[in-house]
Amino acid sequence: MNARVLENLCELVVDCKNRTPPEAPPGEGVAFAIGTPHVLDGRIRLQDAKPVTQETFDTWTARAVPRAGDIVLTREAPVGRVGRIEAGMRICLGQRTMLLRADSKHTDARYLKYLLLSPEVQSTLHAHASGSTVAHLRVAQVRTLPIPPVPQLEAQRAIGDVLGALDNKIAVNERIAATARELSLTLYSQSLDDDDSVEVVVESVAIALTRGVAPKYTDSSDELTVLNQKCIRYGRVNLEPSRLTLREKVKPPKLLQLNDVLVNSTGVGTLGRVARWTSDLDATVDSHITIVRFNEDKVDPVCAGFAMLRAQPEIEAMGEGSTGQTELRRSQVGELELTLPGPAGQKELRPKLDALEKRADQALRESLALAALRDALLPQLMSGKLRVRAAEQIVEAAV
Repeated sequence: MNARVLENLCELVVDCKNRTPPEAPPGEGVAFAIGTPHVLDGRIRLQDAKPVTQETFDTWTARAVPRAGDIVLTREAPVGRVGRIEAGMRICLGQRTMLLRADSKHTDARYLKYLLLSPEVQSTLHAHASGSTVAHLRVAQVRTLPIPPVPQLEAQRAIGDVLGALDNKIAVNERIAATARELSLTLYSQSLDDDDSVEVVVESVAIALTRGVAPKYTDSSDELTVLNQKCIRYGRVNLEPSRLTLREKVKPPKLLQLNDVLVNSTGVGTLGRVARWTSDLDATVDSHITIVRFNEDKVDPVCAGFAMLRAQPEIEAMGEGSTGQTELRRSQVGELELTLPGPAGQKELRPKLDALEKRADQALRESLALAALRDALLPQLMSGKLRVRAAEQIVEAAV
């Protein structure tokens, strides 16, 4: 098959123009509203998605009801993110997204996803985006998007299978990490049932409570990693959006230490997100993030970190400022009250939390390696430079 433009591979290409919906009252949600923030790393993530009512679902899906195998493509802010709707997902699509449905007679849906993620097509997507302030794609541009030659359906399926095996293992690892975190939080909550639980104010048990640096960005690989707000999501640190800053410009107190707690402190939609720093990588954070470093003579830093994770909804509600520029002052973080187990309870709980977090970190590190392998194999398979059988052997050794 030698399709010259994208619409030749698709049964459907629909531009979704829905606006932010009202959140469904408790118990009345029938689907999740998906926007660009929920399409990430080649997947659709529902963790932060809002549930919507049947009425909203019916209105939003009047043009097309999303179904398993469909592809979601972001057309703005940013251009070119891709995710595939998996079985069991009931979603409707918000503004800045498009819905693509593969023509099943000629196109494998999973192959279509990887084709859109390939460097060649990503470059074409961005080249066709227009707009003086915010780059965006129109549905007509996507339909007529030039694409490289596409193999026959059987070969498409083989490529989708080999790359999909890596993504399936990544998904398993993410479930392992999520389950470990859920169990950790459950253990923490159960520990508070003891009579010796205590209330503490963050600033009274912290030895550091500071914003990060104003980075001096560089491309030199031997400089210091600097985290931004995009790095803190789902209670963990994702290094992929991080950048590099000049090491000499960062004072020692702002270098991250094991078990520091990071709190996003500006911006609508990101303010209040919390993560624990569990890496030995040399790194700092930018000025939009607050570092909380606990005094080990007063509290166990791991237990206190989980207390901060549990308090995230409260922290998210603490911001103040004009629309679009919400601000969380350092003093507000310092005044936050936390509930911790007593000293004996913290001592008993710490090794259990450490073991669960270690297992989660191992799974996520493996996923990073698998994602790097997938990204290396993808253009080679798409171009035909690497045969599927050779790629299968590489993937079998990795998973």
